[in-house]
Order: sequence, then C-alpha cells, then structure tokens
Amino acid sequence: MERITQVIGQSSAFLDALEQASRAAGLDRPVLVIGERGTGKELVAERLHRLSPRWDQPLVTMNCAALPETLIEAELFGHEAGAFTGATKARTGRFEEADGGTLFLDELGTLSMGAQERLLRAVEYGEITRIGSSRPVRVDVRIVAATNEHLPHRVEKGTFRADLLDRLSFEVVTLPPLRHRGGDVEVLADFYGRRMASELGWQEWPGWGPHALDALLSHDWPGNVRELRNVVERAVYRWDQGGPIDRIEIDPFASPYRPRPMASSMNPVEKAAEPAAPAASAAPAPQPAELGGDFKTRVSRFEKQLLSQALAEHRFNQRATAEALGLTYDQLRHALRRHDLLGAGG
Repeated sequence: MERITQVIGQSSAFLDALEQASRAAGLDRPVLVIGERGTGKELVAERLHRLSPRWDQPLVTMNCAALPETLIEAELFGHEAGAFTGATKARTGRFEEADGGTLFLDELGTLSMGAQERLLRAVEYGEITRIGSSRPVRVDVRIVAATNEHLPHRVEKGTFRADLLDRLSFEVVTLPPLRHRGGDVEVLADFYGRRMASELGWQEWPGWGPHALDALLSHDWPGNVRELRNVVERAVYRWDQGGPIDRIEIDPFASPYRPRPMASSMNPVEKAAEPAAPAASAAPAPQPAELGGDFKTRVSRFEKQLLSQALAEHRFNQRATAEALGLTYDQLRHALRRHDLLGAGG
C-alpha cells in the first residue's frame, strides 16, 4: 500500500524550498536535500520523485546511518553468494532495485570513504559491481541524497570526497527549520490537533487555549515538525476538561522523579575527564561599578548575573538549571532569551 504524505506549511521560506524542489524534479539530475532532523527531508525526496518522469518507477530509500559500515556497500551494491561470511546466496542491492527510478540516500554524511568511492563510480558511470563479482552491472538511477551536515566543511576536514559532493550537488534544497517558518507552528498544530481529535472520536475540534498557544509559539522546536507533532498529539489525548486545550507538556521526560545519572556508573577514565563543577554559592553581591541605573536596570542586571552563574554551576544544562532555580523549562528559556543567554556555554 502506498504511503500518503502531506506537506503542510504556508511560510514563504518553506514554500520557496518546495518550489525549488518542484522545479528540479523534472530534471534527471542528482539533488541534495539539506535540513535539520524533523524538517521533512524524506517528504521532499518523495516530492522530487513523484513530480519527475520516473514517477511510475521504484522509489527506493536507504538510511545510510542505520547499517554498520561493513554492510553498507553490500546493501547498496548487492553481493554474490559466498562473498563474505553469512552471504549464503546472491542478493541485489538498492541500486539494482531502483533501476529506472529514484534512489533516496538518507544520512549521506555517514558513508565511509570506501562507500563514497564506489558511490561516485555508480553516479559517474551508471554502473555498479556486486561484492564478490568482477562483472559490472548497468543501472539507470536518479540519486536524491539528504543530510543534516554541512558537507563542504566535511570536505575541508577530509572526511567527505570533494568529487562526490560536486557530482551530487547539481541542485541543493535547504529546508528551513520550524523556528524560521513564521506562522507555520499554528498551522501545523491545528492540523495535527484536529487529526488526533478525529482519531480519538471527538465530535468537534475545540482549538487551543492561550497558555497552550503561547507555549507552542515560544518553543524553539529543535526536533522541528516531528517534535511538534508528538507534543500536539500528546496534549490532545491527555486533555479531558472540555473547551479549548490549554495545557502543553513540551518535555515528556520532565518529572521530579526522573532518574539521575549515577557518578559511580562512570569508568575511571570518564571520571578523570569529568570537569569539576564549581561549588554552589550565593550570587555575588553587585560591585560598586555595577550599582548605577534605575531600579529596573539594576534588577535586570542582577537577574542576568544570577542566570549566568546558575548555568555555569550546572554545566550549562538548562533543564538542571531550571530545576535548581524553581522554574519550568519554558520559564527559564524565556528568561535566557530576554538576557541573550540562550547560546551560553555552546
């Protein structure tokens, strides 16, 4: 059964990326899709295939990070019987499976240098050789690859082949993270909320209350759309008070009873490498040079100083800092953003 995918969003940054992918779809050239986790790279890869002349041929997906390095080449190019221990019979690889269609390589940056070299030959000459065979096989495959890494930087470090990057980057579609998709948080939250309500058998969708909406809009969404969907669906299924949903839990692990890492579980090498935490102490009194300004300015200055010290004492772990200060995680994030401390310790 074919999967039904939906691409949802109305922000100009997101629509521009979709338009770029749509224009590249009709060309029989490689496309590289860049984006953080949860931004929809696989959906864009599917869009590139469905809008291409190859739409009625196979779309084969391979997650390069899901296999050990020793098996990636066999998975990509196939192998003959007896090629290695456990290879009891011949097997076609993903390239042969995708012949005539599209091969989507997710997490491209995790490929070993050896696999990169063989991939370059396949892209350059349109032929692959199964492991354990000396006979090349012709394949007609369009490559769409995705990564959350900046591959030119990997090239500079010598961990990614420059010639392979040149071959795969005919077009590069960079997907914006959710925090840069103005207005899309509300659209996506409404869509996933309605869908979850329908799944639960609700007669109507009550919408979001002001506190829940504020929490949704103030979060940075490091997990992007995937994280947002989980948060929204969890909030809907837990709501049992009637009226608009007005309680959101961003972090499902937040609990006063959550287990703490045990220092004794670290081996001696880890213990030796663990930096000593500064001793907890009261926030230092403002120095004479810091006493200028009106009341509001002095309070703001002291609050920033208190936040900076608390972050340092907890090794810039924001959740531990929030708990120590008696704040929720979202309250701490608001305070850090107000004092331009979100990137502290990074």
